[in-house]
Amino acid sequence: MSTSAPASPGSPASPTPAPLRVGLIGYGLAGSVFHAPLVAATDGLALDTVVTSDPDRQARARAEFPGVRVVPTAAELWDRDLDLVVIASPNRTHVPLATTALEAGTPVVVDKPLAATAAEARALADLAERSGTFLSVFQNRRWDNDFLTLRRLLADGELGEVQRFESRFERWRPQLKGGWRESGAPEEIGGLLYDLGSHVVDQALVLFGPAVRVYAETDVRRPDAETDDDTFIALTHANGIRSHLYVSATTAQLGPRMRVLGSRAGYVKYGLDPQEGALRDGLRPDGVMPWGEEPPHLWGRLGSGESPLTGGGIPVPTEPGDYPAYYAAVEAALRTGGPAPVTALEAAHCLDVLEAARRSSQEGVVVEIPATASGSE
Repeated sequence: MSTSAPASPGSPASPTPAPLRVGLIGYGLAGSVFHAPLVAATDGLALDTVVTSDPDRQARARAEFPGVRVVPTAAELWDRDLDLVVIASPNRTHVPLATTALEAGTPVVVDKPLAATAAEARALADLAERSGTFLSVFQNRRWDNDFLTLRRLLADGELGEVQRFESRFERWRPQLKGGWRESGAPEEIGGLLYDLGSHVVDQALVLFGPAVRVYAETDVRRPDAETDDDTFIALTHANGIRSHLYVSATTAQLGPRMRVLGSRAGYVKYGLDPQEGALRDGLRPDGVMPWGEEPPHLWGRLGSGESPLTGGGIPVPTEPGDYPAYYAAVEAALRTGGPAPVTALEAAHCLDVLEAARRSSQEGVVVEIPATASGSE
C-alpha cells in the first residue's frame, strides 16, 4: 500500500497520497448497487478491477466505470497488488474468498453475512489477527437514517429507559424472483433470516448490547418457495431490553420500520432509508447534491399516549443516512492502522443470534446464548 507520510509542523504540505486500489468480486445487486458506487465515491479509494463472468454485468461495469479492469475470475486478482478486495459474491463464496485474501495478506471487506456460522466467522477473525491483515464486514444499515436518528435520541435520553425495540424490514413480493438468495440448499445460505435478518439483528446488538435468549418463528409462505420468507425473532438482551425483529417478503401492509418504547416516550418511524433507492436509480453521493436526506412528512414522531397516525407526538427531524461513511472509515483504517468500522467478531456475535434463531424455529424452543458467545471476547 503506497501512502505518503504526514507533513511535519512548519514543513510544506505533503502530496496527496495515491488512491488505494480496490478489487470488487461480484457485480450483482450488492456489487453494482452498493459497493462499486460507494467505493468510487470515496476520496482515497479507486475502483481498479471488477470480477464477474456474466457478459451483461461486464458490459454494465465498463459503462458505469470507464477504464475499470473487468475479469471473469477472482484468481486474476491476487497478483494485481491491490490495497483492498471487496467480496460481494454469493454467500457460499464468502469464507473461501476471504480466506484466500487474508492468506495473501490482502485487506478485505466482506458483504454480510460474513459466513454461515459463528465458528467460521471467528476463524476468519483469528486468521486476520494472526496475519495482521485488515478484515471488515459490510453492514451498511448502521448508517441508515432511522438508525442514526434513534442513536441520537438514545444518547440524549429522550426515551427514558428503553423497554422494547421493534424493528421491521418488510416487503410485499408475493412472486418468487429466483436465484441463490431464494434457494433452499444449505450451502447457499439463502433465506431472509441470514439476509435481512443480518441487518436487523446487527442493529439491535449495536443499540442494546449482547443477546442472551432468542426465540424465533421462520415460515415459508409463498408457493414453491424453498426457504424462509417470513421470519420473526425475539431477543432478550443482557440488560433486560427486548427486541422484536421482523423480516418478510410477504407483508401486504407494511408496519413501522421502527417502534421504540421507553419509560418516558416512544419513537415511531415509517418508511425505509432512501439511500438504496437512490443508488438503484443511478444517483451517487458525489458531494454536490444532498445525500441521504428525507422530506419532513416522512420524519418519525416522538411522544407518549397516542398513536402517531392520529397526530400523537412531535415530528423528529431524521438524520441524513450516510452509507459513504462506511468506506470512508475503511480508507482511514487502511492508512492509519485504525480499527475496522465493523469487525469480524461483531459479525460472529450476529451469527450466534441467527444460529440460535434457526434452532429455536426448528425445535420450538427458547435458545440461551452463552456469555462467551454474546460479546465478551
